[in-house]
Amino acid sequence: MSASIQGEMQPAVYRFRLGEFEVASILDSKIVREGLTASFGGEALAAEVEALARANRIDPHRYEHPFTPALVNTGKQLVLFDTGNGELRSKHEQLRGRLPDGLLVERLRQAGYAPAAVDVVVVTHGHPDHIGGLVRDGQPVFSKARYVFGAAEFDFWKWGEVREARKFNRELFMKIAVPLADRASFIRPGDEVLPGIRAIDAAGHSPGMLAYLIESEGKRLLNWADTCTHYVLSIQRPDIHLDVDDDKEKAVKARNRILDMVAADDLFVLGYHMPFPGIGFVERANGGYRWVPHGYQLNL
Repeated sequence: MSASIQGEMQPAVYRFRLGEFEVASILDSKIVREGLTASFGGEALAAEVEALARANRIDPHRYEHPFTPALVNTGKQLVLFDTGNGELRSKHEQLRGRLPDGLLVERLRQAGYAPAAVDVVVVTHGHPDHIGGLVRDGQPVFSKARYVFGAAEFDFWKWGEVREARKFNRELFMKIAVPLADRASFIRPGDEVLPGIRAIDAAGHSPGMLAYLIESEGKRLLNWADTCTHYVLSIQRPDIHLDVDDDKEKAVKARNRILDMVAADDLFVLGYHMPFPGIGFVERANGGYRWVPHGYQLNL
């Protein structure tokens, strides 16, 4: 008698120590998208992108795109970075086929955390897949939390000139994030969220996006949010434009600057769209950079 096919199974929470802190990356959801060239470089670079994909043994026609919030327990406060997709797919026709349903709350519970236990929610930037889990049925999901936004990012979505492709994003931000302003702090590069967590300028993908350097007892990890959105293309070819980067040339400069920093300083990296659990290193290779997935270094 043959065994029945059970379907895909993979971990959704990875937790480790970083000095005195405990850090967890949590797979909110993932989606398989068609065609790398549609997102990276367009038709003008199709041959180059396909060749790079094949050289790295990945399918040039389909790719997996994960969404990975991070949770940091400092021993005193529980800090959540970004909130995944939440109900956006089911609530908004415009996002069907582009975003999956979010599972952050369910997976937080699997990891032993109730939403009400979260003390601080840090929003790295205002794109839908980062703010979608802030509310459910019109109510804040993290009922006791204070919120942290980049000041420039918040001001852009509230007051700035938004390109046509981002007008629906602006509507979402006004509906989901702006009502939380009375419970929020607004910070700039160099500011601390709390001791051991400091904001780093990563603007480009979004006009005021912030990365966060997390440090405890000499152990350091950079949560670079969406600085790089693919572990091959964005890192080996940081000059390639991404279709959803708001300021494409500024995003290229941010990628190069941050890649250089993490390679030079030998930092662990946590990336929102890197292959789960989203943790690795960047090393210099062949005149550029390459992603080295975390092995067991943080388990020791």
